[in-house]
Amino acid sequence: MKSAIIYARVSSTTDRQNTERQIKSLSGYSSSNGYEVEKVFSEHISGAKKNEERQALNECIDYAILHKSTILISELSRMGRAIWEVLETIKRCIDNGVNVYFQKEGLSLMDEDGKVNSIMAIYVSCLSFCAEKERENIYYRLHQGRELAKANGVKMGRKQGSVKSHSDKEEEYSAVIRALKKGLSVRNTAKVCNVSVSTTMRLKKEFGL
Repeated sequence: MKSAIIYARVSSTTDRQNTERQIKSLSGYSSSNGYEVEKVFSEHISGAKKNEERQALNECIDYAILHKSTILISELSRMGRAIWEVLETIKRCIDNGVNVYFQKEGLSLMDEDGKVNSIMAIYVSCLSFCAEKERENIYYRLHQGRELAKANGVKMGRKQGSVKSHSDKEEEYSAVIRALKKGLSVRNTAKVCNVSVSTTMRLKKEFGL
């Protein structure tokens, strides 16, 4: 079977999102297309962060280069938001003979013979450009909406009293706290308790574990 690794990312650093759906879908694709998934890399990090700040993404590419594995990604936007960063990351993969498959777009950087898809760069550039412009438009509309709300006397920000108390957190995240007390690492605790790494780290610090 062909060797593959999965890279999954969600933008939210809270518990509202997780990478489970992406990993499940890509695992299904791999088993149906003759791939054996050797490793899964996932992270919770804002899409606004630069690719050089995305630890899991860089570890994923390093692993693929070393083991000559195909990288499976749910969609192009998971690789980055800024068009130039996406192209730079793709060039790094191509220069090192690493193929990347984007499930949503149904695109691979290389064909079965290992040759670079000649129209891939153009296609990726167009998709990335459109996605980048759409994000700019969304930001502009949100900004305009906030300004209009403020002008109409609407108070922005968190509602008073909505912050969770120390005891509320202790009750809600009791499983996380128990796992950390047993000496489990932050990453393993997050995985076992199905919470984000950032939340686990915050609880570890807050409760002095």
